[in-house]
Amino acid sequence: MEDVIAMKNLTKKFGNFLAVDGLSLNIKQGEIFGFLGPNGAGKSTTIRMLCGILAPTSGTAAILGYDLLRETERIKEKIGYMSQRFSLYDDLTVMENLKFYAGLYSVPRKELSSRIGEMLEMADLKGREKELAANLSGGWKQRLALGCAVIARPPLIFLDEPTSGVSPTSRRMFFQIIRKMVLEGTTVMVTTHFMDEAERCHRLAFISGGKLMAVDSPDHLKKNVIQGCMLEINLPNGIERIKEIKKFPYIKECTVHGALLHVLLKNAEDVPLLQKELGCETQIITPSLEDVFVTLARQQRSESD
Repeated sequence: MEDVIAMKNLTKKFGNFLAVDGLSLNIKQGEIFGFLGPNGAGKSTTIRMLCGILAPTSGTAAILGYDLLRETERIKEKIGYMSQRFSLYDDLTVMENLKFYAGLYSVPRKELSSRIGEMLEMADLKGREKELAANLSGGWKQRLALGCAVIARPPLIFLDEPTSGVSPTSRRMFFQIIRKMVLEGTTVMVTTHFMDEAERCHRLAFISGGKLMAVDSPDHLKKNVIQGCMLEINLPNGIERIKEIKKFPYIKECTVHGALLHVLLKNAEDVPLLQKELGCETQIITPSLEDVFVTLARQQRSESD
């Protein structure tokens, strides 16, 4: 399968601050590629470099076969980009926004009507053509912004935290649309901090402090990153007892997940010992992607100490 994005040692500095530190990644055609990390990890900076909005300090990248440094304008013609700010004009209607972006992306006049119709159907906005963008809810704005970003049918779409601030229902509907586009051949690179969205990606890259920590499919990350036995515990006053639990010599990590604790043991043989110490039942579980991120962050801290 062809590489749609190929990065090599991509780096961005702002003065003395190293925002992106030598990223090397390859993204295949037809992938939903998730880019995960905490705020300030370098996700948005990377996306903006790949879109040609920011110039890299060093390193190289090829986007759809075009050189990022020498063919930036060609790249911009071939991609779609949507940020969490929903780049819409609030004082324009739904139809006017779509027509504006169709013109911006040079959609041929003879195809304009059919493309707008496709976007209205995709975003479930039929009947709202004359409504001002300012009057749309977050979920509707999100889908309109996606329609504006892909009206030219780009083969590659960058989505920078596109579901931030919208309801879980809207987020699910949004990813249903994305999956349909990918089945039709589009490649998507998306930044997110929602783990349920990350599960829907074909592959994920975890970054922190501008550095790449791991790349793989969600299932492989959960199987390969975490070494040990993961338990889920419903323990009264669990949060207050985390420090106590972490002191047990056979415990590798203990974190809060809602009302529950996730505890990583070095070996499954130590489960009865922990149950005796805590005086409660435990359940062995498959680690979540959040557990993966906690483990990767812990490993990074250990390496830097």
